[in-house]
Amino acid sequence: MAKAWLDPSEGSPVAIERRDGRSPVILVCEHASRTIPRALGTLGVKPETLTSHAAWDLGALEVSRRLSALLDAPLIHQRFSRLVYDCNRPPEAPDAIPEMSEVHAVPGNRRLSEAARRQRVTGIYHPFRDALASLIDERAAMKPAPVIVTIHSFTRVYFGITRHRAVGILHDRDRRLADAMLALCEREGIANALRNYPYGPDDGVTHTLREHAISRGLVNVMIEICSDLIRDAAEQDDWAKRLALLLGAALDDLDIETHAAGPAKA
Repeated sequence: MAKAWLDPSEGSPVAIERRDGRSPVILVCEHASRTIPRALGTLGVKPETLTSHAAWDLGALEVSRRLSALLDAPLIHQRFSRLVYDCNRPPEAPDAIPEMSEVHAVPGNRRLSEAARRQRVTGIYHPFRDALASLIDERAAMKPAPVIVTIHSFTRVYFGITRHRAVGILHDRDRRLADAMLALCEREGIANALRNYPYGPDDGVTHTLREHAISRGLVNVMIEICSDLIRDAAEQDDWAKRLALLLGAALDDLDIETHAAGPAKA
């Protein structure tokens, strides 16, 4: 059985919090955890890899949880490390199960058989994908329609190059919310935000947006925060408040109410 390698005592690979939140925003945190399923040991990685950005997006879940509370928005997040499977990648992507992450080797992902890859897909990715799709479907009758916002963090230094920006506002073909947020940043003199930074659609990072938002015509955006700005509870609170204000104002500019009013009228 494909899922037998995941011990039931380890729980579901996906968690949903504040499922009945009133906001149309659905928060998504694909890289929330650095946990490796027991059956996979440590994937052969060095101890420092398991605490690095290679294993997870440091601070992203904490910011997401605080933002969820401020917006009264549902939050869905992955409970296992992206070293096991990156839920922001489709199964056919080479880096869905990475053999290298920046300078970090992942020996346990090398030369996997098709059966082993399939286990990761069916055990980790499919439950996450299906749970997010179901959550969106549950709220599809709400007015306004769901707004998909994914929360990530990035490391300050990558391959020896320092990244000087604080936050990236990312989009794929649908740039409505990203444009509104960046326009607000410009108006408010927030100079440290940049479009499609430190990655963009060509890097394959907008899979969740494509799969779950763009395919449905839903407003969406991906937010990347530099991880050294969200290291502790105070910093995480601060950034959650900033994002709540920015998202609220941007959605207002798009004439989207920030709290769901109930089922759409026929």
